[in-house]
Amino acid sequence: MSATQIERRGPVAVVRLVNPPVNGLGSAVRSGLEAAFNQLLPDDSVAGIVITGDGRMFSAGADIREFGRTPPPGVPNLPELIDWLEESSKPVVAAIHGVAAGGGLELALGCHYRIVAPKTRLGLPEVTLGILPGAGGTQRLPRVAGVEAALELIVSGRLVSEREALKLGIVDQVAEGDVVAAAVAKAAELAATGTPPRRSSERDEGLAAARADPGLFDRFRRSMAKRARGMNAPYACVRCIEAAVRLPFAEGRHFEHQEFRKLVGAVEAQAMRHAFFAEREVAKIPDLPDSTPTRPIAAAGVIGCGTMGGGIAMVFANAGIPVTVVESDAGALDAGLEKIRANYQATVDKGRLAQDAMDERMALIAGATGFDAVADADIVVEAVFEEMPVKKQVFGILDRTCRPGAILATNTSTLDVDEIAAATGRPESVIGTHFFSPANVMRLLEVVRGAKSSPETVATAMALSKTLGKIGVLVGVCDGFVGNRMLHQYLREAAFLVEEGALPQDVDRVIYDFGFPMGPFAMSDLAGNDIGWRIRKAKMAERPAGTGSGDERYSGTISDRLCERGRFGQKTGAGWYRYEDGRTPLPDPEVESLIVETSKALGIGQRPVSDREILERCLYPLVNEGARILDEGIALRSSDIDMVWIHGYGFPRYRGGPMFWADTVGLDAIAAAMRGFQAVHGDWMAPAPLLEKLVAEGKGFKDL
Repeated sequence: MSATQIERRGPVAVVRLVNPPVNGLGSAVRSGLEAAFNQLLPDDSVAGIVITGDGRMFSAGADIREFGRTPPPGVPNLPELIDWLEESSKPVVAAIHGVAAGGGLELALGCHYRIVAPKTRLGLPEVTLGILPGAGGTQRLPRVAGVEAALELIVSGRLVSEREALKLGIVDQVAEGDVVAAAVAKAAELAATGTPPRRSSERDEGLAAARADPGLFDRFRRSMAKRARGMNAPYACVRCIEAAVRLPFAEGRHFEHQEFRKLVGAVEAQAMRHAFFAEREVAKIPDLPDSTPTRPIAAAGVIGCGTMGGGIAMVFANAGIPVTVVESDAGALDAGLEKIRANYQATVDKGRLAQDAMDERMALIAGATGFDAVADADIVVEAVFEEMPVKKQVFGILDRTCRPGAILATNTSTLDVDEIAAATGRPESVIGTHFFSPANVMRLLEVVRGAKSSPETVATAMALSKTLGKIGVLVGVCDGFVGNRMLHQYLREAAFLVEEGALPQDVDRVIYDFGFPMGPFAMSDLAGNDIGWRIRKAKMAERPAGTGSGDERYSGTISDRLCERGRFGQKTGAGWYRYEDGRTPLPDPEVESLIVETSKALGIGQRPVSDREILERCLYPLVNEGARILDEGIALRSSDIDMVWIHGYGFPRYRGGPMFWADTVGLDAIAAAMRGFQAVHGDWMAPAPLLEKLVAEGKGFKDL
């Protein structure tokens, strides 16, 4: 079947893109468009042309799999096709529906007139793949919508509604009925009246304001500095739009092409393409066929209305699923529900949510103080204290209370899901759903498959993660699962580095400069240092008398002493840092003195610590633990680990996640560094067997 189809409607030819599911503009579609233009442009019986997409959308853009590859011989590139189309003396109208993104919108911008269907989204999101619109988008959009709008849309990658697109001048008309019929009528009208083609490349009105404001681009660069930190693509986009203002169209197009070529093969773009595909691959479970049945989730329950429980309740309400929250007493319940309301109200006050939408969501959340209120729920998520006896007690009650077939889920972040499941008579219906805090914001959901979790339970949890707008990653049972197990290595080495001579602000600066939103000590202060303190004390209490911590060195000594002084972090105004305004971390001489005193008491000599050592000591053990997790089958794929760390811990997306990044560094270099760390610090730093195996075979995590 051809990737394009031609249909005649009187004097107008409709060219339809046929490349499901998103009508990507791959080589077959481009060849089809070339053939259609060759046929239609010389045909005197064709007065006008309409371009549209088959199925559910116009076009989501280029075929990402072709990036960085040489196209097959004889296949035209998209910029050439769009230029050719725009030069047509016959009117060309785009009939846009569903989505016109990336190259799809660039194709539409090459048409002379654009009509859009209701409920359509349009934009140029290439920056989210580490590249820029390379088919004229940085040159045509500012001419059509104005430079300020083009800067915001292209640098953010944001898609806009059809109404906003109309307001900005990106489209010319919103169709009331059949968008193709409206486009055909417009093409026929333009042809009949002899209206000259209106070419985006020849328009100048959108550039006038920028030419009169020489400081515009510098101001915009300053405004984007924080969100574009560490990336090249956003700045390349700005340079190209600046070129649109100062250069003729053809020269600007050439500049855009040069900038695109620099980006497309760079590690940044490779990493972001990796993340794009990994987000789609993560839902594929090798031993779970697509035919595996799932249970309908029409009503949910949450046990606990604290920070996590309230956030999880919001997640269900945001997805339109009624949810009942159970608390132990009325006071705690009222406080939790009020916190939920306040969170929604803050979003409304910022203009990110309409008041009626907040009211609808609050109406979906009910509160109760008895477990009977969730007896008929399809899924119940436990979000109580991270203590095994408490969780087992809750699951015993849920087992007796909930209807047969209900899924019983635990939000534990570290505990043994199998032990929790054993407290019920239905372990096949028990699964871990580890939401990340704040649950209503963070996209990651670790779905923890227990030894007895049924395929149906697993499939339902994975499908539910998508319904809830989460990136669901299936993981196995172990202490900390994937994310927190790796996090332990990262935080442990950060703590040791401070004992050895680095300051908290040194470590945090290096990690921030690498691309994380914050370093480990600022993160601990934000989360609350008392959380880790409580977990450490519980684990020590569980060990038989006379046994050690499990490591050659205990990593929590300084943090414990901070907590003993009531320095829990932001919530107490002091932790690793002091917080005069409640939010901004400021180095504290009291902490620096405590570090020196503690290191001396431990017999550890303070020494200068380089930025390189900080980075390697924090991140190489993290990667090493990821290799152990893969070897043990706790994670299905290295790319799944990357998704956990990008969406759960803020690992910079433009580095592709820890396992992708490790391949770019070179596994041989990481293994060699780990051997060096092992010699100095102890066997817990030994290279993972899988890491050594891959090095010996000359392979990377990508080859698994």
